[in-house]
Amino acid sequence: MQEPVPPTPPTPPTPPTPPVPTVTVQGGRITVEGAAGSPTAVYEALKARGRELANQLEGLQDRRGELAQRLQQQEGAPLDDADRAGLRSQLADVDQRIASVNKQIASTDEAIAQAAGIPGAIQPERPPVRNGPPDEVFIIPIVFTIFVLFPLAIAWARRLWKKPVALPAPIPPELLDRMSRIEQAVESVAVEVERIGEGQRFVTKLFAEGPRPLELPK
Repeated sequence: MQEPVPPTPPTPPTPPTPPVPTVTVQGGRITVEGAAGSPTAVYEALKARGRELANQLEGLQDRRGELAQRLQQQEGAPLDDADRAGLRSQLADVDQRIASVNKQIASTDEAIAQAAGIPGAIQPERPPVRNGPPDEVFIIPIVFTIFVLFPLAIAWARRLWKKPVALPAPIPPELLDRMSRIEQAVESVAVEVERIGEGQRFVTKLFAEGPRPLELPK
């Protein structure tokens, strides 16, 4: 049983083409036909129209891609000739609308280029308003640090480097002689103590061995 094919949505009608303002230059005099307002208003209106046409062109191109994909998928499917012809008709209609929008975009771009040549049409952009503190708030501390604090830090460091190191006071010669005599006396006492120790050890050894019998000469 053949599945029913969903009905193809109708293609929306092509919007009417609005008149494009024309810019005429004759004898150094510039006139704008088909638009009312100041040169700046005309220039901005043309730019807005160009953006809108670009959006329409993008939508038509997406629509054409969808129709082409559906037609390609249903080429081998059991589809009625009427449905296939309807898809092709919609695709052709979208192609015509794309061509029409491209022409409108071209004419609008030309009108924008002509309107840009009118004195006063393009206003210079105003600088953005800053709500924060002024630049001086950041510049003054930086300048103060570079020209005041930095030299002071260098001078203080140089002063530390050049500060003389305190040398130990020299020892008087009298004190050196006295220390030498004390050292000699200590050495003499050490020698005497060693001699006394040797004598004590010898006496202790004699008492430990006990008395020896005396032998009479024969």
